[in-house]
Amino acid sequence: MDKITIIVPCFNEQEVLLALYEKLQKVLGAVKDCEFTCLFINDGSKDGTLDILRDLSAADHRISYLSFSRNFGKEAAMLAGLDYAQGDAVIIMDADLQHPPELIPEMLDYWRQGYDDVCAKRRDRNDETFGKATMTKLFYRILEVGSKVPVQRNVGDFRLLDKRCVAALCLLREEQRYTKGMFTWIGYRKKEFYFNPQQRFAGQTTWNYLSLTNLAIEGITSFTTAPLRLTAVLGLFVSFIAICYMVFVFFSALIYGDPVAGYPTLLTVLLFLGGVQLLSLGIIGEYLGRVFNESKKRPIYIVDEYDHRKMSYATERAVREKPLN
Repeated sequence: MDKITIIVPCFNEQEVLLALYEKLQKVLGAVKDCEFTCLFINDGSKDGTLDILRDLSAADHRISYLSFSRNFGKEAAMLAGLDYAQGDAVIIMDADLQHPPELIPEMLDYWRQGYDDVCAKRRDRNDETFGKATMTKLFYRILEVGSKVPVQRNVGDFRLLDKRCVAALCLLREEQRYTKGMFTWIGYRKKEFYFNPQQRFAGQTTWNYLSLTNLAIEGITSFTTAPLRLTAVLGLFVSFIAICYMVFVFFSALIYGDPVAGYPTLLTVLLFLGGVQLLSLGIIGEYLGRVFNESKKRPIYIVDEYDHRKMSYATERAVREKPLN
């Protein structure tokens, strides 16, 4: 019998956890040829999420949980789930029921056909605002241009991963993570299938435009060095334009006796060059900051509490995190 671990990152999800648990019970109960466990990752929630997870774990032997010492972010929560997961495959899904549990049997069918990474792909983005949809398209376009590996468009974290993929992802220990890019980077045989995300069951999403912008910057800077090359190309382009303009001014003054452009032109050129320099320094600084953070070798997450009755702490596997009990 196949053993499957369902990983659910949670941050202030007290309003949806019981509804998710009931739906998972119904869906997983209909799958008779698999043994399921659900691993919830409490990512420093400030509400009653942890208390609910404790109660669920005490009432159901298939439920286990980890709780971080503070909020480390969803990327760290997914890595912790992969570190602690056991079995033949894992399924990562959100707690807010936007990822329909009813699709789990279909994912298992594709996995049994030989696919190592079965991922749910949004059918469309009609439910998003024009600005958000435009930013998303631009983000994927930048990744496609600058990346050396194929980019999966409109594919998120809702996916099934074979234990081979899990082992590969656990080797990638960078602190500033873009897991969606890592899913692609490790390779293996992938299968995309379409789905329609559901409305959030309850509560408010913690993702706003600022959070999505930060995620996009993380994705671009961790997945491609194209912005650094862009600064070099931009510098060459500006230098070429400056030389052409210098030649034009020289021959214009020599042949026609036109006076050299004065203060307005000089000020415009200086402001333009200053903007290019600041943009280049900002891009370089973003990458330098990543190098600085990675050089500290700090743990990606710290576990404050875990269900030790049902779980054994992950062996080394290059993991530096230790539970604080």
